[in-house]
Amino acid sequence: MIRVVVADDQQLIRAGFRSLLNAEDGIEVVGEAATGTEVIEVVRCERPDVVLMDIRMPEGDGLWATEQIATYPDLVDTRIVVVTTFELDEYVARAIRAGASGFLVKDTEPIELIRAVRVVASGDALLSPGVTKRLLEQFARGSQVAVDDSILSAITDREREVLALVGQGLTNSEIGTKLFLSPLTAKTHVSRIMSKLTARDRVQLVVIAYETGLVSLGRAV
Repeated sequence: MIRVVVADDQQLIRAGFRSLLNAEDGIEVVGEAATGTEVIEVVRCERPDVVLMDIRMPEGDGLWATEQIATYPDLVDTRIVVVTTFELDEYVARAIRAGASGFLVKDTEPIELIRAVRVVASGDALLSPGVTKRLLEQFARGSQVAVDDSILSAITDREREVLALVGQGLTNSEIGTKLFLSPLTAKTHVSRIMSKLTARDRVQLVVIAYETGLVSLGRAV
């Protein structure tokens, strides 16, 4: 059973999400929250698999709440999906960097919301290659942080190659084709990189690739 918490300051939206998700086999909404502080309390109590997190909430917004939840070791398996009004909301990059596993727009189709919950609960990231590229380019343009690639010393040269391709939004199959590897071998490399760099998921690897300069706008190093 996939356990979900819905965080939104609008009761109508929370009720709609609850009704939609509870009607699906294998999904259960176990809690709701209307503020940032409240969602942290609910998540710590329920330890859900997935949190649908609105950005604009009182008493600590969704970005702050995402950052807080990501700091708790006992919530490492809780995946956060940011729900935003605009596809490229200026705050989404910060949410991804803080530990969110993806994002949805509020007017997404019901079937896509359900798919999103299942995808994220399985441990995958909810960002298509195209969206990854646009999102991270936006993040890279706005970042004023100096490049520090010292973290990359933890991975091998081959793993750097794989990380660079992850940063460009390639799937495991596409990485395998590029590097003449099987998709399973590519997946194994990605898993090892996540472990070595203590990344929560694939989205975090994309951020690391940009932050370290391994991938820059439009090219891989």
